[in-house]
Amino acid sequence: MRKNSVKNIRINGEVLKALSVIIRDEIKDPRIHPMTSVMEVEVAPDLKTCKVWISVLGPDEALQETIRGLKSAEGYIRRELARTVNLRNTPELTFLADRSIEYGIRMSKRIDEVNAEDAARAVKDEEAAETAPEETAAGELPEEEE
Repeated sequence: MRKNSVKNIRINGEVLKALSVIIRDEIKDPRIHPMTSVMEVEVAPDLKTCKVWISVLGPDEALQETIRGLKSAEGYIRRELARTVNLRNTPELTFLADRSIEYGIRMSKRIDEVNAEDAARAVKDEEAAETAPEETAAGELPEEEE
């Protein structure tokens, strides 16, 4: 089975759903933050290993504690995964921290800052254009009338 085959993609989706339910409903470890999400799952084509990307809505310390709690409950999670998803082999789980949401928020803030700077620069340029004397079509200053 190839890595991006339809079968592998379907297995990834089923494992992701099962792990989400197991982590949300069945694990009672206090180290696991209540706002924990399984972001992505990558099962190896031979079904021996599985990488699980975890995201936590909260501080970085909560994410690290959640990863530690999940690693200590790996045996239970794997057993429940075997019971829930019918696979030839139940993969060994590796929990990884997913920081893509943090990255997205940080980039969104930077984009907002740049847009605010551009808007301020545009207002400043408009004010400068209004106070400067106007030029005629030929590029000369208009003559003053007495």
